[in-house]
Amino acid sequence: MIKIVDYGMGNLRSVQKAFEKLGHEAVICDRATELSEADKLVLPGVGAFRDAIRELRTKEMVAPILEHCAAGKPFLGICLGLQLMFDVSYEDGEWPGLGIVPGKVVRFQDQPDLKIPHMGWNQVTTVGRPAIFNSIPQDAHFYFVHSYHVVPSDRNVVIAESDHGGKFVAAIGRDNLWATQFHPEKSQKHGLQLLANFAEM
Repeated sequence: MIKIVDYGMGNLRSVQKAFEKLGHEAVICDRATELSEADKLVLPGVGAFRDAIRELRTKEMVAPILEHCAAGKPFLGICLGLQLMFDVSYEDGEWPGLGIVPGKVVRFQDQPDLKIPHMGWNQVTTVGRPAIFNSIPQDAHFYFVHSYHVVPSDRNVVIAESDHGGKFVAAIGRDNLWATQFHPEKSQKHGLQLLANFAEM
């Protein structure tokens, strides 16, 4: 069963409805004990990194998330969920993350005529042909809303990039772990295909 982590900061119903449209049951879980029963786990999120990691710790969800990932079960982070997987974020201070993927979260650098946050549709170019992008054409467009982006310590985890004042990481993948900076649940047919690929793993 697919379980969606509810720590009070995410468009959870949109993600759930997207899976349901694809014919896959997805359950929203707000208790740590429910997460350990998941076959697949989705960590969505919008808002501030500091508040999100605090809520995950307050709800004692960190341990079951780490155990799920270590057990080799499929895991998908979405937007803030991607950023939370990293070691540290520099959003309004310095905040330790889940440490699942080595690296940091930084703000887009100010440039003339560069709008921050990066909001709207943008082209995504995959690196190789990762399984989560099966049946999705190269350079497909996905929907983004973010002011910060991830910088992995190991570039080998990068499976897709986009451009906003320079290239940035649009998606990562490693073994059973997947995560996107864009919102697949808001990205129409290509986003639904990505969610279907995850659900069918």
